[in-house]
Amino acid sequence: MSVTPVAGVQGTVQSAIALASARTGIDFNYLLGQAQVESGLNAQARAPTSSARGLYQFIEQSWLSVVKNHGGEHGLGWAADAIQTGANGRLTVSDPATRRAILGLRNDPQTAALMAAEHAADNKAGIEATLGRPATGTDLYMAHFLGLGGARKFLSVLEANPDRIGAGLFPAAANANRNIFYGPGGKPRTVGEIYERFAARLDNGAGAAGATGLASATLGEGIADGAEIIPGNGESQSGAVRWAQATLDQLNGGSRPVQQGAALLRPSPDNARLAYLLLASLGGL
Repeated sequence: MSVTPVAGVQGTVQSAIALASARTGIDFNYLLGQAQVESGLNAQARAPTSSARGLYQFIEQSWLSVVKNHGGEHGLGWAADAIQTGANGRLTVSDPATRRAILGLRNDPQTAALMAAEHAADNKAGIEATLGRPATGTDLYMAHFLGLGGARKFLSVLEANPDRIGAGLFPAAANANRNIFYGPGGKPRTVGEIYERFAARLDNGAGAAGATGLASATLGEGIADGAEIIPGNGESQSGAVRWAQATLDQLNGGSRPVQQGAALLRPSPDNARLAYLLLASLGGL
């Protein structure tokens, strides 16, 4: 069979994200939605008030940290070896040209997507160890926003007291992001309200970038009664439910229940075609 050459799509943002997802196991649609929210899928995006750059708006220290920890796994050993940790914990690169080259990688879609996926995987492990449950996409986005320590604190409070005011827990973050921590008229938002806004923001980002079919309902043995499975384009509700059930059966062999709080995201035809092309280019077909 003939396969369309991948060269035409290899440099695109979506192909870079798909490849990062395949290499790390982090959900493609989560990474796509995060990139849409953070940069509008613009690999050259620059924050006006911080050092954040690229698809995932990594600030300098966060970028140096993830490259130090994971660069060697993805052909960036030269960069990882050049990054040193000072006595105060701050990461530095002694050679100015090398430092510029490493930070410049934030604007490379493939490198940025890989590091974002590795960062998400680290956060996922940390969140699940703390909370004792699977991490959702929104949990991962909270860790991207607040850092892993902040996310652990936020999510623990969310479980115990969702009506607690968020700004009191994170005053510095609230001062820098008043639109998140405060509503109209300056009314402070609760941690429950903040989490819901992040969930909606991530879902909207994924939808704007072409992902369809997010179902955030709780799933137990198969599809729970009343679970909402959002159809793909031109698909009936019953068809979406049949797809979800068939997917669960295939994943679980019909016996192992899906973890509570799991979310299904049905791929769009374009995303499926892109994944096919990437697998073909890697010799998987």
